[in-house]
Amino acid sequence: MDLASHTGDVSHVGRRVPVRVVYFSTWVDGLWDAKPYLEALPGMDLTRCVINSSNEVMMRRARLNCDWDGECLRVLAFLSHPSLRFLPAQIADPIGLLALLKNPPMSGVERWLVFTGQQPTLIESSVGPFLKLFTAQGGKVLYWAFDEASRRMKCFAGSVAPYLSVLIHDEDPLAPEIEQILPSDCRRLQHSWVSNTLPFSFPFQEEVEDRIIFLGSAIGMTPNRVYQIAALQTHFKERFEAIFDYSVRVSDRARFGRLKVHLCPEGRMFGTYGMRLSHTDRPFWAGCVGQVPVVEDSHWGGRLENLYQAGLIVRYPHTNVAAMIAACERALTIGVAERRRMYEHFNAHETVGAIVARMIAEYYLCRSMPKSQNSGELHSNPLRTQGTEGNADGSGNQA
Repeated sequence: MDLASHTGDVSHVGRRVPVRVVYFSTWVDGLWDAKPYLEALPGMDLTRCVINSSNEVMMRRARLNCDWDGECLRVLAFLSHPSLRFLPAQIADPIGLLALLKNPPMSGVERWLVFTGQQPTLIESSVGPFLKLFTAQGGKVLYWAFDEASRRMKCFAGSVAPYLSVLIHDEDPLAPEIEQILPSDCRRLQHSWVSNTLPFSFPFQEEVEDRIIFLGSAIGMTPNRVYQIAALQTHFKERFEAIFDYSVRVSDRARFGRLKVHLCPEGRMFGTYGMRLSHTDRPFWAGCVGQVPVVEDSHWGGRLENLYQAGLIVRYPHTNVAAMIAACERALTIGVAERRRMYEHFNAHETVGAIVARMIAEYYLCRSMPKSQNSGELHSNPLRTQGTEGNADGSGNQA
């Protein structure tokens, strides 16, 4: 994408747009550059972040959540796109956001605030008031929203939507009132949350065990899920393993690559009509480590349809246990070549960094186009995702 070939917004014509990403997080204290923060992360004391720091379970979950959040920063610190020049990334909490306002960017540098999830109370009290001031200084905002945020977040309409440059959301459609409030140049994409990993950071394993893994948590153990697990254990016996330990560290995902199949039933927040097309991140990072994702379709159908039609996931009908077992059996027969094709697609296209870089680039491209060609709305088609994420060897914007 060459911005010089378009007319309209001429401020960046003929050069790669210099962009500095600032990732909002409650785990950091103040404003940090990404590199020193990521270096300090493994030994970081999290007691200040946990109400009851003497509770071992809470501390372990805090560690998992903090590390997961750190991986989101890591992928943002290695963004890459041919039309953009990414400067070293930063991470900020509410206090860090104030520091940003006191230190405007260098002339010509485009500063992007990236935040994810819902956190409605925090966004309304801390991020919302900041967005108006930040965008008044020329800052841009990308929000990757989860779990029908346009309907569940009361502060979305007043504190968030009017200031967005990019909105990625997993619900379809957005609430009508949000559609009306979004700026005309805001780029919108309906897409699931994907893998927060650097592409190809997990090596593909040709020799794997013909076994199935399910990773869940006690919160999601509904009667239906208990029945599903029991049926799988009865049918597959030692070929099936279930983990209910909340989550795993990102660094531990590599060990899942030795198991051929990853079962990904419908998540507990995905049973509504608005979430019928989306899924949790499980199929995406499973594909990135070289597994075959087995996905439960929604009640209405069409979940991850592009991936399904391309043969990049195995899918079974909603709540159909017999079909679930058959899908797992079918996934176990998939050979090395097909599994490698899945692995290469998920790493090239289904990572947080690839999609964020693409959407930031499209924001500038579309601003350079005549308004008649700029519709704003994009529908998820992961098989046509453009833009790549920096590799683990540091070929992106090094932190």
